[in-house]
Amino acid sequence: MKKFVCTIYILLFSISGLIAQNRFVTSKGKDLVTPSGEKILLKGTNLGNWLVPEGYMFKLDQVNAPRHINELLEEMVGPDETKEFWADFIENYITESDIQYLKSIGSNHLRLPFHYKMFTNETYMGRSYHGFEQLDKVVEWCRNAGLYVLLDMHCAPGGQTGDNIDDSAGYPFLFESEASQQQLVDIWRQIAEHYKDEEVILGYGLLNEPIAHYFEDDLPKLNAKLEPLYKRVVASIREVDEEHLVFLGGAQWNTNFSIFSKPFDDKLVYEFHKYWMPTVKEEIQAYLDFRDKYNVPLYVGETGENTDEWVKDFRMLLEQYEINWCFWPYKKMNNTKGVMNFDEPETYQLISAYAKSDRSSYAKRRENMPDRDKVRVALKGYLEQCKFENCYPNKGYVEGLGLEAKPVKNQ
Repeated sequence: MKKFVCTIYILLFSISGLIAQNRFVTSKGKDLVTPSGEKILLKGTNLGNWLVPEGYMFKLDQVNAPRHINELLEEMVGPDETKEFWADFIENYITESDIQYLKSIGSNHLRLPFHYKMFTNETYMGRSYHGFEQLDKVVEWCRNAGLYVLLDMHCAPGGQTGDNIDDSAGYPFLFESEASQQQLVDIWRQIAEHYKDEEVILGYGLLNEPIAHYFEDDLPKLNAKLEPLYKRVVASIREVDEEHLVFLGGAQWNTNFSIFSKPFDDKLVYEFHKYWMPTVKEEIQAYLDFRDKYNVPLYVGETGENTDEWVKDFRMLLEQYEINWCFWPYKKMNNTKGVMNFDEPETYQLISAYAKSDRSSYAKRRENMPDRDKVRVALKGYLEQCKFENCYPNKGYVEGLGLEAKPVKNQ
């Protein structure tokens, strides 16, 4: 009888352990599987330009990094109004209505780019952020909608890319700085500790598009440092979170997988990005070979920004070879190459023109400064137009994704 009771306890303990382990999306060979054990192919879009503003999405030409956009706005309307703009922008650009809409058209996840400064005391987009306050809000929205969310560190300490997208000084100094690397490790550990029990979190995208191709002479030494840094971050995450997936991007804009050795963790997803190329198998063959060699899942974290026909053809190619995908972007002003569009305010061209002008000295700034009152009208118009209720879907683009292009309510 004692042996029987002990056996029952062992079985119950084992079953409870399995249940605990099956609360999250996980990997099984080349596939991702849901907590119920069903295979899932990720289909979604990126919430680009929201927590990491980009100049081309604001139509600001070479004023392209968050810090430069902030500087431009301060020149035109001053620090106080710039701070107010960012607060309203964060509040309006993405809301729960946007998340519900993405679910309604057939998405099953989204990718959320964020800036490391949101988890520091550094000023960013007008103020110091408590990062979890903002991310928790998105997690709650996704829970309510039934969507998974992938957290993507788009801007890392020191800069992982060396271009505008990481808001850096223009070089991937992350790989030269022990202090920046430790800060990266600490922030990801903090995030993993906070979300270790959150089932809506799909996983952690450690670094977006590390090591741009521009630094040709330094690429060998920089590339050699990428996977060791990944291992260091993952080791820290696993001390507090053993279950969530970790997404690793290749070097040179997430394209170069030659920097990877055999997988060092059993819950890794390998992420590549592809833009502006022929939609043929040869373009993704290297990634398919990598998947076959190591029996791991693949994920296209960014692609798109192209014609409706191209979007459809590439999406179908990815699905043919069972590659998880997330197209870029969800929303952009006066743009048909994304899921959602909104109109450019009438006087907004004054801002775009000033961004392209000579701002190299105070004299030049005064000379080229547009009418500030008209700038204020344009910024208020932008904040109004970007609201969900004033947006409209790009029907061809959405249908190219194999999703349903539903109209926005009340339109």
